[in-house]
Amino acid sequence: MKIIILGAGQVGSSVAESLVNEANDITVVDTNQERLSVLQDRLDLRTVTGNASHPSVLVNAGAHDADMILAVTEQDETNLVACKLAASLFNTPTKIARIRSTEYLKHPEIFSDENFSVDYAISPEQILTEYIEKLIEFPEALQVLDFAMGKVSMVAVRALQGGALVGQQLQELRKHIPNIETRVVAIFRKDRPIIPEGHTVIQIDDEVFFIAATDHIRQVMRELRSMDRPVKHVMIAGGGKIGKRLGAQLENNYQVRVIERNLKACESLAAELHNTLVLHGEATDETLLESENIEEMDMFCALTNDDENNIMSALLAKRLGAHKVIALINRKAYVDLVQSGGIDIAISPAQVTIGSLLAFVRHGDVAAVHSLRRGAAEAMELVAHGDEKSSKVVGRKIEDIKLPKGATIGAIVRGLPKLEGTWRERLVTDFDTVEDELIKDAQVIITHHDTVIHSEDHIIVFVVNRKMIGEIEKLFQVNVGFL
Repeated sequence: MKIIILGAGQVGSSVAESLVNEANDITVVDTNQERLSVLQDRLDLRTVTGNASHPSVLVNAGAHDADMILAVTEQDETNLVACKLAASLFNTPTKIARIRSTEYLKHPEIFSDENFSVDYAISPEQILTEYIEKLIEFPEALQVLDFAMGKVSMVAVRALQGGALVGQQLQELRKHIPNIETRVVAIFRKDRPIIPEGHTVIQIDDEVFFIAATDHIRQVMRELRSMDRPVKHVMIAGGGKIGKRLGAQLENNYQVRVIERNLKACESLAAELHNTLVLHGEATDETLLESENIEEMDMFCALTNDDENNIMSALLAKRLGAHKVIALINRKAYVDLVQSGGIDIAISPAQVTIGSLLAFVRHGDVAAVHSLRRGAAEAMELVAHGDEKSSKVVGRKIEDIKLPKGATIGAIVRGLPKLEGTWRERLVTDFDTVEDELIKDAQVIITHHDTVIHSEDHIIVFVVNRKMIGEIEKLFQVNVGFL
């Protein structure tokens, strides 16, 4: 696939790195020559220096025969204009725009063919906000990911002393919770993947990925580790786009405090957030944290635009008694470094966002993609099509499907409605919703070796190594003769 990426920032660079490794023809456009040079030194791709909203720059990038344009610059207006030009001048089939402003997202008609011709609008800030909100809802989890319109969840937890299953074989899980279907799809021990078998023994500090119907997540988590106290008090460091969004999402259900260094930003936050205490100051100010009873905070979220500030404030909050700390960190090297230190969860914004973009690039009908373990692993939701003659999966038992070693089919959701793309848009924007009535009758099936896949099933696949993705995609592609 020939893809033009507009913007070589954190999101654009991460997407480029992922797509280049999947044998795509990638061109990256940016005004910053230094950024492009760094990318070209590391990756096998082409770069063009210039303004992404200028027709001549798009021509130089190869827009005439591009299959897809990913407009992910930091300027919404540049992204919108680029998509419009791609549609009107080059008839580009797929156009995706990164949109940061909620003002645009509130009015989806802006993205129609008659206006800016955006096929899919992605809001990284909204995706991050929802991701962090899940971690606050499930404080024991390292990751909480939704699939199949929210019917199924995949959760990663750290196995700790006191968990009912620690030191026991996985096959004991069914005995502990006999009325709940769940499956452990992967275990990472000292950063190395272990393919789970019935006799696999869970050890302390294992990172365990399990899948279950969303309604059953808490019961399963109790078996894998002792439960944390429910989150009531949340402190947010940074009142920018993400901090403000998170505060607005949380303030009606939690006691929220936001620390912001910029006085004007504080005044704006105080006017917009009605049930949140807004504090003017530095999140690395020990005196301020102590005066605001940091030791009573169930969750401290460092969400400023400065990696070093986030790391230091999170470490300080942890030392002063905050129960759990989360830090937003853009630099990949920093994420790997601090994850094993005093910070409970280090979040890479690019890795959280990238899955939403990858869902549109994958071959076959891919409903969702989630990047796991900082890009090392991946979980995909694919839709099976065809029949026994045209498909390699439909009408077959799980044990008869030739999955690559290290890939696991964890769950199937049967009976989801066809919504002509609405379910995709719901994953990447905050203005589209799906009514519960439409999905209430869908059936969640935790797979076993003899589970048979039906046409139109939504299938959740866990892949411990992203190099296997091409094989997975081929499995789910329908033969050319199928209509």
